[in-house]
Amino acid sequence: MYSSAYVWAKVLGHMESKLTAPLISTWFDDTEVVELTDTKLVLYSPSSYRKDIILRRCADYIKDAMQDLFGVNIELSVLDEEELKAFKEKNKKPDFIEFNPQFTFDKFVVGSSNRFAHAAALAVAKNPAEAYNPLFIYGPSGLGKTHLLYAIATEVHHAHPEFNIVYIKGDQFTNELIEAVRQGRNIEFRSKYRSADLFLVDDIQFIAGKESTQEEFFHTFNNLYENHRQIVLTADRPPKEMNLLEDRLKTRFEWGLLADIIPPDYETRMAIIKNKAYSLGMDFPDDVCAYVAENITFNVRQIEGTVNKILAYHDLDGMPLTVANVARAIKDMHPDDAGGMPTPGLIISEVSRFYSIEEQVLRGTLKTKNTAEARQVAMYLVRKLTNMSLPDIGKEFGRDHTTILHGINKIEKLLMDPAMGLQDNIRDIISNINNKL
Repeated sequence: MYSSAYVWAKVLGHMESKLTAPLISTWFDDTEVVELTDTKLVLYSPSSYRKDIILRRCADYIKDAMQDLFGVNIELSVLDEEELKAFKEKNKKPDFIEFNPQFTFDKFVVGSSNRFAHAAALAVAKNPAEAYNPLFIYGPSGLGKTHLLYAIATEVHHAHPEFNIVYIKGDQFTNELIEAVRQGRNIEFRSKYRSADLFLVDDIQFIAGKESTQEEFFHTFNNLYENHRQIVLTADRPPKEMNLLEDRLKTRFEWGLLADIIPPDYETRMAIIKNKAYSLGMDFPDDVCAYVAENITFNVRQIEGTVNKILAYHDLDGMPLTVANVARAIKDMHPDDAGGMPTPGLIISEVSRFYSIEEQVLRGTLKTKNTAEARQVAMYLVRKLTNMSLPDIGKEFGRDHTTILHGINKIEKLLMDPAMGLQDNIRDIISNINNKL
């Protein structure tokens, strides 16, 4: 079967031969397809009066069009506002995502750096929409924010298997919205998120600066909040520091509880190392744990990756677990050795994500206003954040060094004008890059 948007457009076009275009515009301009199968077409019209007109005067035309165009005999239904809500409720089928079994509350190592966020997340999981709504957890990448989201989802699912639990990343929300608009599936998109009993959004900072996405998310948030549904959001910074986020969203994100997570202290790092090693069937000597805890300090993800690497050396090479051997094995994972310098690939990836442009498009030759700015911002940041020469940067974009220099100069001129707002874009992109290092 074709997409519902395509089918409905063809049906309206077919009916123009029997009804005038003004009549079709009058009765169908705000009508949307709710469901389409080989035997059934369900439409939505917000006006009860128009719904009655469609059923009494136009139903046969619609059925004839479906028969003539697609060779199917369909049963037609038209729903008004109240009937649509009942239809959604009746047809709602909670489909729980099986999250990583490692990401549960009992496997979350609690320390002074994350105790408050852990307690808040547990309270929300025990009493959805009763304790803190929304719950906004923020902190740098790799400290356990996603772990807490998954733990909430798993806990709520066990206690309320009938709940519709929806998890999404901020940039995925934008991408799905774009696709829904393109395919004419706005009503399905809204139904998916506004029917959630538990709405979990990871990396909400990625909707900042995207006008249509923020507008849609604002109404989704309001709908869920007013219907007493639990909302949990994570981000790399508090709402007030999201320069491109609309004030009305900042205010709503602060309605409930803000809980931050900071890099783990020494004792917490020790506990994480021991727990991770134990879960992998090993018992690290105390001096090895202490060495890793003293040298790998940035985030939980980095610490766990270090333990994995040590165990790989031990299992594959038979490396004895001594401090000297571990020091050699993980020397490339020390922050000082990495120098905190991002790769051009990471920079381009984060610029692409910020501007909602695919990487191959950013590296390509398409010249719209949005892609041109994104491409030049990427060139500027590669030059600013790495030691690469202009010719080497040119190779990343398939251009010569003079084109790269022109793009960099243009961004530098734009940054001199605060009214352009480019400073905020650059600041947010750099923050996103730093969180990935």
